[in-house]
Amino acid sequence: MDINPATETIDLHDPSLYINRDLSLLEFNKRVLAQARLAEIPLLERLNYLCISCSNLDEFFEVRVASIIEMAEIDPKSVGPDGLIPSQQLEQILIAAHELVDDQYDVLNKVLIPELQQQNIHFIRRKDWSKAQHKWLSAYFKNELLPILTPVGLDSAHPFPRILNKSLNFIISLTGKDAFGRNSGRAILQAPRSLPRAIQLPATETQSGNDDFVFLSSIIHEFVNELFNGMNVVGCYQFRVTRNSDFFVDDDAIDDLLLAVQGELAMRNYGDEVRLEIDAACPEDTVNFLLNHFKLTRDRLFLVDGPVNLSRIQEINTLVNRPELKFPPFKPKVPAQLARSKDIFAAIKRNDILLHHPFESFSPVVDFLKQAAADPDVLAIKQTLYRTGADSPIVNALIRAAKAGKEVTVVIELRARFDEKANIDLASKLQEAAVHVVYGVVGYKTHAKMCLVLRREDNVLRSYLHLGTGNYHPKTAQLYTDYGLFTCDKELGDDVRQVFAQLTSLGKVSRLHKLLQSPFSLHKGLLDKIEREIHFANLGKPARIIIQVNAVVEEQLIQTLYRASQAGVEIKLIVRGICCLRPGIPKISENIEVRAIIGRFLEHARIYIFANGGNQEVYASSADLMNRNMFKRVEICFPIENKKLQARILANQEIYLKDNNQAWLLQPDGSYLAQTHKANDYIQAQSIILKDFQD
Repeated sequence: MDINPATETIDLHDPSLYINRDLSLLEFNKRVLAQARLAEIPLLERLNYLCISCSNLDEFFEVRVASIIEMAEIDPKSVGPDGLIPSQQLEQILIAAHELVDDQYDVLNKVLIPELQQQNIHFIRRKDWSKAQHKWLSAYFKNELLPILTPVGLDSAHPFPRILNKSLNFIISLTGKDAFGRNSGRAILQAPRSLPRAIQLPATETQSGNDDFVFLSSIIHEFVNELFNGMNVVGCYQFRVTRNSDFFVDDDAIDDLLLAVQGELAMRNYGDEVRLEIDAACPEDTVNFLLNHFKLTRDRLFLVDGPVNLSRIQEINTLVNRPELKFPPFKPKVPAQLARSKDIFAAIKRNDILLHHPFESFSPVVDFLKQAAADPDVLAIKQTLYRTGADSPIVNALIRAAKAGKEVTVVIELRARFDEKANIDLASKLQEAAVHVVYGVVGYKTHAKMCLVLRREDNVLRSYLHLGTGNYHPKTAQLYTDYGLFTCDKELGDDVRQVFAQLTSLGKVSRLHKLLQSPFSLHKGLLDKIEREIHFANLGKPARIIIQVNAVVEEQLIQTLYRASQAGVEIKLIVRGICCLRPGIPKISENIEVRAIIGRFLEHARIYIFANGGNQEVYASSADLMNRNMFKRVEICFPIENKKLQARILANQEIYLKDNNQAWLLQPDGSYLAQTHKANDYIQAQSIILKDFQD
């Protein structure tokens, strides 16, 4: 850290003050995986946490590692706030990723499988199959697998097949002569993605337990000889390749965004290789053969002791009907204002209504659109969709509204990562119903969550709004914590209408009354509010900031938070995932605490609270403190002005800040320390909030 001795000023650009964003993301996955070891969590949910950590790591390699590899080739000397060039980042990331993968398989083999066995849930190894099980599995292979498997023997006429991203494959070593009298060598077998990865044995036919499973890889390994008649299989080993899946669309060179995205999607499964996973029992010569073929270095090789795709074991949670091994079910509440009133517009007109998912139901959002579709006084509906899911009731309501003759405009973000195909299909479905569909703004993802209903009342056009921190997705609303606001505030309505006009016409927005919007006013607005807290701290007035987000990355905001800490502002950050800010550094960030909550529900809300000298402000937003959210996305940040609703949000934040069961505190070195509690001092924020809504 650089300190000027003459002035005692600290250089807030010093790389030692910043944590690498990708190493921070790996720390998040460590916290997720740590849940799989906790005995107090139901066993099948612990298995689920393991699978989540694995699917997260897949995406990490597909997107983040792939982009760093590209940067190392394009601009090898580029330096981030942490001072690392791409090759240095990659080296540290791969070391941490290997440690994480080793831990994942350690959790599977030494913790979860033994505990599952104690609960009579078994993954039966080949050597332990009974005669009845072997007979049934042999028939299963012949009837269900053999007809659809296509082995490829490698020779000059049968080159190494193109390997799909993240698919299950086998490399097979052969001896003997093939059907044409030539010496055989190696073959490749790809397992179709449609096949389950864990096969449940029928108890009546195999004398197995009700929850006995065999991995697909074990079945193929056992009966692979039947695919190579007349030859001998001397080795069969799983492998999987992870590819660059973050496609690029040149915004300056495209005429049609839809066609450009469709073209890139076709190539997603065949991007550059970034990682190779192989069965740990694979011989060295075969390992080297695969590494050479995929042109990968040894540090991107992961030798694993178990299935090469642990995330597919998540199927077990659905197949096993053991409620006592899962989180207890609950019924989300409907706010009293809406439960008492069949007219949602009348309820919103009386008072703003706050929804807190998943503790409160997402159904009022669906009902809002259903009523709007059926209401003859509703003239128009405008909505953004980022991720919404297949056969969404939201989409069905929008279609019914369009068919009823209302003006319906939907802004669909085609480039919502890994939902591009679903969103293209969704756009087509809406357009067939005469909905006006636009694809956002070229060069900027539309990530804002907003719905505007225009209703004629007493010859006056009134705006009804739903603004949220999460996607319009009924299923994720059962799993993610998010806030949604219903309001008919006139100034907010005017603001949202202007933002929609901008998204469709691309015209400039005049000054907004209450909304902060990226890429225009959000970044500066947040900086100004932090500066205001510094001003109040210098005056000796209340100065406090509470921010709950998914990520803290953007350098200027971090520097301003550092300066606020130096001025004595109390800063509490609740950051689920990436945090590049280092808390607890003397004279810099000693007034900043950063905590992460890992619980039953994925913390997804974005909340910004400023003491404002005693005149507290509370904002909710679709945006995290990241460069992309500030400068490369269309986001909104909206005020919660109703004092009772403000108090609700603040009370929730205070509970999170007291959590000593599911909270992790970020340390200055970038590691996280799990919070511990005494027997009589147990605070688990999500459980407390859930209980409050169930009582």
